[in-house]
Amino acid sequence: MNFKMIGYVLAMVLKLEGFLMVLPLIVALLYRENQPAVVYLICIVVCLVVGFLGTARRPKNAVFYQKDGFVTVSLCWVLLSLVGAVPFVLTHEIPNYLNAVFETVSGFTTTGASILSNVEALSHASLFWRSFSHWIGGMGVLVFILMLIPMRDGSHMFLMKAESPGPDVSKFVPRLQSTAVILYKLYLFITAAEVITLLISRMPVFDALCLTFGTAGTGGFAVLNSGIATYTAAQQWIITIFMIAFGVNFTFYYYILCRNYRAAVKMEEVRVYLIIVLVSIAVISVNISGIFSTASETIRQAAFQIGSIMTTTGYSTTDFNLWPSLSKMILVMLMFLGPCAGSTGGGIKISRVIIIWKSARRELRNVAHPRTISKVKMDGHSISDEMVRSVQVYLCMYVILFFVSLLIVSASGFSFETNFTAVTATFNNIGPGLDAVGPTMNYFAYNAVSKVVLIIDMLAGRLEILPILLMLLPSTWKRKD
Repeated sequence: MNFKMIGYVLAMVLKLEGFLMVLPLIVALLYRENQPAVVYLICIVVCLVVGFLGTARRPKNAVFYQKDGFVTVSLCWVLLSLVGAVPFVLTHEIPNYLNAVFETVSGFTTTGASILSNVEALSHASLFWRSFSHWIGGMGVLVFILMLIPMRDGSHMFLMKAESPGPDVSKFVPRLQSTAVILYKLYLFITAAEVITLLISRMPVFDALCLTFGTAGTGGFAVLNSGIATYTAAQQWIITIFMIAFGVNFTFYYYILCRNYRAAVKMEEVRVYLIIVLVSIAVISVNISGIFSTASETIRQAAFQIGSIMTTTGYSTTDFNLWPSLSKMILVMLMFLGPCAGSTGGGIKISRVIIIWKSARRELRNVAHPRTISKVKMDGHSISDEMVRSVQVYLCMYVILFFVSLLIVSASGFSFETNFTAVTATFNNIGPGLDAVGPTMNYFAYNAVSKVVLIIDMLAGRLEILPILLMLLPSTWKRKD
């Protein structure tokens, strides 16, 4: 592996994190929070000094291969989280470092699972940093760095493939650095649109920014103990619409931007995603019709929770833990499905489900008609057998890691429903589960071992499993390939 280049990229990430911490520092100064301001200033200085020293001399060999790229991405996310947790500990807002790391990993991986029972006790600076971590992790810090580090495009692809959610990474334009720029422009535009819309609805500026960061990154950290419940119906609808919008494959928006409407309409994944959302809203609205006073409130609550769970955002406006079994079962199924590939959400992804469904149908057809030659197709294009195999391997790793995690976490003594949905919610980067980790509860009561397992699950879920497993594999670190 190219260890010098890996160290160089890690230093770049540290330097970038130092610059990003300037924003919570500004928030601390605006709200006259002296201790948080000093803490964030110290963290900024340390990050920048170490970062600049680490990037003072760029390695001559800047080439990354697939293993290097995957390991680098994993290390970058671990470093980002370990350093990002320090301000919470130094301000004594989360004095236990493991709890601070859990909260920070949850932020950067856009999970939204929390160990805090009273988020309003945090300073404005830490609330902002907590929510801003969602926005940073939503598109991916390495995607941002790809715009800054000159490498060969092949090396860029290995980094981007390891960090981007979904079974495939396509380049919008021949130069991958330009693709990264396009992605961030789209991300910034939709983010700005939500902030402006929430401000027009008379939401406070601080709340609008933090909730937009959580929506854009499909994270779910709120700034009030009540979550989103105390905001107006109009504001809840705005957040619902943008949650669903951020669950759409960004390639769809690129086609719209280029006025290639035919290609946008042909995206089968987006159509299936929207159909599942609409059908789920209809079924749950009927199932919970007796809980809320009016039909409009019933539909709004159903739409918000479905948008939040399926896009793996994790916001809540009500305690859906009290809903009927059918509604809760649908929500759990949506936790596994997730949104589109190429979005900021977690979960298995709709594209993988479509590929598995079509490959299973092909196998049945081949058994019935052995001489038939058929291909798995999506959006009118044939999918290679290698792609189908990679999706199958991913699902095998997904199932194995899920049940190993569940087995370890089950030793904590909580109910099966709690443990099952805790692993489901962290592995799929959702946040709230059911029972003791429901929308009104948190993960504080889990022991240290369970928290470490859930931290690994959050990272594995965000990075699509393989990069984290490669990093943990001893043979990966042998200098001989």
